Amino acid sequence: MPLYTANLAAKLPHGFGLSGRSSSSLPNYADQKRVGPLVSGSESLSQELKVAVGAVQMACFLCQRVQSNLLKKNAQIQAKDDNSPVTVADWSVQAIISWILSKSFGSKNVSIVAEEDVQTLSKPGADRLLKAVVETVNECLCEAHRFGLENPERTLCSSEVLEAISRCNSSGGSTGKFWTLDPVDGTLGFIRGDQYAIALALIEDGEVVLGVLGCPNYPMRKEWLCYHPRYHRIITKLSAATSDSWDKGCVIYAQKGSGEAWMQPLVHETKKLVWPNSAIPIQVSTIDDPALATFCEPVEKANSSHSFTAGLAHSVGLRNQPLRVYSMVKYAAIARGDAEIFMKFARAGYKEKIWDHAAGVVIIQEAGGVVTDARGRPLNFSKGMYLEGLDRGVIACAGANLHDKIIRAVDASWNSSCL
Repeated sequence: MPLYTANLAAKLPHGFGLSGRSSSSLPNYADQKRVGPLVSGSESLSQELKVAVGAVQMACFLCQRVQSNLLKKNAQIQAKDDNSPVTVADWSVQAIISWILSKSFGSKNVSIVAEEDVQTLSKPGADRLLKAVVETVNECLCEAHRFGLENPERTLCSSEVLEAISRCNSSGGSTGKFWTLDPVDGTLGFIRGDQYAIALALIEDGEVVLGVLGCPNYPMRKEWLCYHPRYHRIITKLSAATSDSWDKGCVIYAQKGSGEAWMQPLVHETKKLVWPNSAIPIQVSTIDDPALATFCEPVEKANSSHSFTAGLAHSVGLRNQPLRVYSMVKYAAIARGDAEIFMKFARAGYKEKIWDHAAGVVIIQEAGGVVTDARGRPLNFSKGMYLEGLDRGVIACAGANLHDKIIRAVDASWNSSCL
């Protein structure tokens, strides 16, 4: 049974283990001693890292509130022009992160490439939706101090919230410094109460130098990976969640050149974000035998080929069921050692956006993994909003040996594919 699939059976077996692995072989991050993120890279980015982690933590807090309301009344869901669903959370997260970055570093010094725009919110008849976004943003920003951030001096009005969202209009490029943001990556997962991520990265002269992934439904305890998030919600209602329990949700981050990736639990209820001692180091898996490896692929079939990855998995000797999961949580799974391979081969005409990969790439690399296109070349984040020049697809692996095997298998199988 694939883990975290959208069609996971409601029946929740006791003692259900990860395919191909014994639960005793999986380290329990929640029980490890927390140490500080002693980043050994550029000291000039220490403030950016602190603000980015706090902003993503707060965005996770916002998303959990909105998702809880959505699951109760299935409300406030809109559709974008490409028919993909978008919620109040998308615009609200973009607004608060834009506002926080601008407040922390000055609006003239902050450039952001992000997914959402204000067109839908500015249309006639969108007053109710805009009001919901403004209320959500202000409710969240009132809690900014809990995340080590500065609270607004007053409540933001509609025009200020729209301005914050529309400020994310950079087109990227090969020079200068800019942020990439996917406010809710995996919107379908978000709406269905499944996996999703908030992805924030900093790019400088075309290179990703900092990445933060917020994964609100990705538990700290690895043994909980076998269960659908709906089971987590049941347990939460039955027992109070504390920092010493299973810790629903995590934030993972890394800085380029540090050789370290870090994970911290989400800040719960009235608790405050502790910096810098609320994180633990994470590393990729040491498995390099395809027969023992677990691979990730997107849940959605609209922009990826499950049939090709299934055939490729068979040819390379992958025996474990795939981890089909929404969003960049796939990158988090590899960085934490929960899986070893991520493969995505887009269908013809689909172009990969930089915000769907930037944060995850630097995190896996600093955790000891490898991310390239299918030719083995680094992903190019210097050509604007898209990963221009991408050869066939994206391949992320826990190590170089495993990566080489996958690359060779892709070359051998590609001509017989229909992509």
